[in-house]
Formats: sequence, C-alpha cells, structure tokens
Amino acid sequence: MSKNKRLFLIAGYDAQNIADESLLYLVQSMAKCGDVILFMDSNCDKNQLSKFDSFCIYADAEHHGEYDFGSYKRTYQYAKENDILNNYDFLYLINDSVYGPLYDIEPYLEEMESAGTDAFGLVCNPHPEHPHIQSWFIGMQKSVFLSPWFDEFILSVKKLSDKGSITKVYEHGFSKLITANGLKWTCLYKISGRGIYNNIKKLYKQKLPFIKKSSFKRHNGSLGRQLNYVLSHTPENIKSTILLNAKRTCGKEYIDWLLTKNPIKIIYRNITYAIRKIFTEGI
Repeated sequence: MSKNKRLFLIAGYDAQNIADESLLYLVQSMAKCGDVILFMDSNCDKNQLSKFDSFCIYADAEHHGEYDFGSYKRTYQYAKENDILNNYDFLYLINDSVYGPLYDIEPYLEEMESAGTDAFGLVCNPHPEHPHIQSWFIGMQKSVFLSPWFDEFILSVKKLSDKGSITKVYEHGFSKLITANGLKWTCLYKISGRGIYNNIKKLYKQKLPFIKKSSFKRHNGSLGRQLNYVLSHTPENIKSTILLNAKRTCGKEYIDWLLTKNPIKIIYRNITYAIRKIFTEGI
C-alpha cells in the first residue's frame, strides 16, 4: 500500500516538556508507513518540536490536561481544517504510553487493514461489560473517520476529572459508538485485565510490537526480570532509546535497581511484592 494512504494522529506527553528519542523513534517508525500529525500534551518549545520537522506534516505542543484524546482531538482538528482527511484510506490514533515498535510495524498495519472491519486495533480488552479497543493504538476506515458521529465524538473531547473518566467516556465510548452505528471492530491481540502491563515477556514472545512504559513502575520492581528479557532481545538502537527515556523519567538509580540481574535481589523483591499483595488484597 502507498504510504500516503495512511494518516497517523500521534499523541505525546512528557512531564519535563522534552521530545526525546523514544517519541522520535515512534514518529519515525510510523512516518515510514504514512503521514504523521503530532500533538504533545506538554509545553515543549520550538527547539524540541523542530526534531519532528522531517517526519511530520504538522507538530505542535501545549499542555491541555485532556490526556491522549485531547491530543487526538487537536490533530484531527488540524487535518479537518486543512481538508486532508479525504486523502487517506485509513486513520490511526496512537499515543506514546508505550515503547516501540519493537518489530517492523508495517505487517501489523497490513493485517489489521485486511481484516475488513470498520475499526481495528492492536489490543482488545475483552471485558464482559465493556469490551473495547485499547486507545493507545486504534485504526479506522473512512466509514468511521469521515462520519458525522465520529466528528462529533472527537470534537466533544474535554478535560475530565480523572484518567478513569477518560477511559470510560472516550476509550470505552469509541468502541461502543462503532457498534451503536452498525459497524464492526476487531483487534490482533486479546488481553484481559492488566495483562498488557504485567505479561511483558509472554506478549513479546507473541510478537506484540510494543511494551507499556508503566510496566517499569509496577509491582515493586518485580517485573524487572521480564523487562530484562525483552531488552536483551531488542535491537541495540531501540534498547538505547527505551533506557534513555526510562532513566530520565524514572531515575537512573531506580532503573539500575529494577534491571538488576542479581538473583538474590530478584527473589527478595518478588517475595516482598507477593507478601504486600497478600496483605493488601488477600489470597
């Protein structure tokens, strides 16, 4: 497929207002497969945004506090106001809550697009009450992104009180609207609960092309062994961008502690987490 048939709307965020190598790698990877519009929910200056000049048709930043859907709204507004949406066969919403892609992303795009559904994504959460496409990687055909209901949905995004409300109203809401409008959606992976964060090694071996950034901060560091496995099998350039970001945002000392290969420290850490979990949640 000609790469200009895809438009990627990418949402970024950085608490330190830095557009670093991990986001640049994500943007570069998607730019090989289509056109990219980027908006960061951060007060990045022009020097930071200039890093994307060669890879984006438009990039901007401003802290708005509306999470990923707030940035999706702003990138969509740019595409709509510049009358380019009709130029594309597929529209993607992607955020940088993940590291990657760890594998070539083009085959994944082709597989999702060939499914023939109106919307699609990398990961579905098959919750019995509100199954949905996880909002960090959503794709759709013109039957969705040129529809009046999608236009109303995305332009209605506003700041809500907490992340849980964002998930319920917008992430769950998008998938519900697909069904409500008589359309269909599908995903390449079905991952229940918090598996996307916790089953890092298993999902990597199943060729999931991203890992969640928050995995580095979960479970009192007991995910360190899984993260080490992924990093040890990841090309050096990708591994480097991941570690640079993780050390900057989490702290070098913490990441060195997390990724220790000392078996005694790993065992102690896992036991400590298990005991804490038992006393917190019960057996």
